[in-house]
Amino acid sequence: MAVTDHTPTVSVTEVAAEAGSRSSEIEDLRRLPPDLVAKLVATGVFKLWVPRIYGGAEAHITALLDAIETCSYHDGSTGWCVMIGGSTGLNAGFLPPEWAREIYGPAGAITGGFGMPSGAAVPVDGGMRVTGRWAWGSGTDHCTMIGGGVRVVDASGAPAAMPDGTRTPFAYFSLDDVELLDTWHVAGLKGTASTDYTVTDAFVPHGRWVEFVNAKGPQVDSPLYRFSFLGALGIGVASVMVGLGRRAIDELVALGGKVPVGSSRTLAERPTVQAQIAEADAAVRSSRSFLREVVDQCWEAAATEGRMTGEHKRLLRLAASNMAERCAHAVDLCYHAAGGSAVYETSALQRVFRDTHVATQHGMIAPRTLEPLGRMVFGLETDTRQL
Repeated sequence: MAVTDHTPTVSVTEVAAEAGSRSSEIEDLRRLPPDLVAKLVATGVFKLWVPRIYGGAEAHITALLDAIETCSYHDGSTGWCVMIGGSTGLNAGFLPPEWAREIYGPAGAITGGFGMPSGAAVPVDGGMRVTGRWAWGSGTDHCTMIGGGVRVVDASGAPAAMPDGTRTPFAYFSLDDVELLDTWHVAGLKGTASTDYTVTDAFVPHGRWVEFVNAKGPQVDSPLYRFSFLGALGIGVASVMVGLGRRAIDELVALGGKVPVGSSRTLAERPTVQAQIAEADAAVRSSRSFLREVVDQCWEAAATEGRMTGEHKRLLRLAASNMAERCAHAVDLCYHAAGGSAVYETSALQRVFRDTHVATQHGMIAPRTLEPLGRMVFGLETDTRQL
């Protein structure tokens, strides 16, 4: 398949602002409107981490983080879908060239799917046959190809491996083989269409997969593909959180002139609220600065040394989990300081609150991620492949 040039024709900021003005529509639809997806494609955000040889930007790691943060500030669901579609583009640097070109070369290419091995793959002539069900299929309704993590098994269901040693790959399915289920009825991030999906006896040709944990190295040699793959996903999720945190602070500032019932002073004049917004501001700014400092260190290592150490990976995941936790705390501070105004559906702050507390459930930044990071501080033996 021919590779198409994907020069951006519209700015991310412009499309993000439109998404913000359409947040109610996005929540009602429980997905991104097709015309908005087309405008996001035109910004090039889904190609930022795709190699140049396949028509992508092969940009610095922070380019996508900036886009995720900007979109999330205006609308959490849009930022989340940009995060999923953009970060899975990193796979293009690890796929065999023929499949990378086939999947990521087209102008409107967007991929997504859940990476945990929830499906079973049986080796067959020419590839594998997969049956499974996955949750958290964010953005799958607008993807041009959908993937899912699988475990390779033999005919009896016992653990096995492909001839090349692959055991738990992320396999790409043809859209015709995927059934999207109507399961996404949730509290927040309503517009992400993160529904369950299934495939039944779907044929996946040889090599149309990527193995995350035991990756054999990138097919494209550049700092972007020497960067920690799972770490990149973690900082992408955290970047959604910082966009939401910034928005919460601005929404509370906008309510500063409100005079609460029973009070003679505005919110902005109340010492408690002043302290709360200062704490929230510090939480967002400091956690973002820590993450960007670590990202710069990791990028430098990938660029000059050709690899990231276990300590680089630890710091990257630590910064991501910390930013998620601190930004969620900032959102909570702003939500509670706003009082009753924040409970109405007309309030952007209540949407930010809901979106934040769905985003915190993602496994890449959940509190349990801190355990192996703490083990490493103590010098205990730790499997860093999951980092």
